[in-house]
Amino acid sequence: MTRYLYLTRHGEATPDESGLTENGRRQATLLGQRLRDVPLAAIHHGPLPRATQTARLIAEQLPDVPVRVSEAAGDFIPYVPKKEELPPQHAEQLLGFVGRFPEDDGARLAREAEELFTGPVEGTRHELVVTHNFLVGWLVRAALDAPDWRWLGLNHGNAALTVIRYAQDRPASVLFFNDMGHLPADLRWTGFPPELRL
Repeated sequence: MTRYLYLTRHGEATPDESGLTENGRRQATLLGQRLRDVPLAAIHHGPLPRATQTARLIAEQLPDVPVRVSEAAGDFIPYVPKKEELPPQHAEQLLGFVGRFPEDDGARLAREAEELFTGPVEGTRHELVVTHNFLVGWLVRAALDAPDWRWLGLNHGNAALTVIRYAQDRPASVLFFNDMGHLPADLRWTGFPPELRL
């Protein structure tokens, strides 16, 4: 009756986002090695090349785990807040950030991601979703019952690992967030703006 959802952002991408850098390939391989002892039922990934390549490199370390592409694991804006929902001192900045991205079908895909990847299941299931920063933030926000707009400000490093537990007898639990323990120092904090690298 318990689902363990493993979330990761794709490895470091090339500037044109057509694939992974050498660092990104190393990150993905190391994450796959970290997950070798996890009884994963599936690896789901978004359709873009950087997520697809990351999932394949992880799967090379986990040869018996099926790999499945899912539009709901893609790169999209999960929720566009209204100005009145936001803290007044940050509203313009946050809306300006969201406004830089084209309008898409993100709200529908976010609902679909929650239906597919969250909530308790029969038995015990471990699943990995290789996705993008925004969806990780959205699913963590949902697990914590935070306001819809609060996916903004949750940043996830490339090939870092977040795990959420869903059980019938308790609220969702974020077991850990943005864990980079499997990455050497030179591969950590990629995907973050310089001022957020610690």
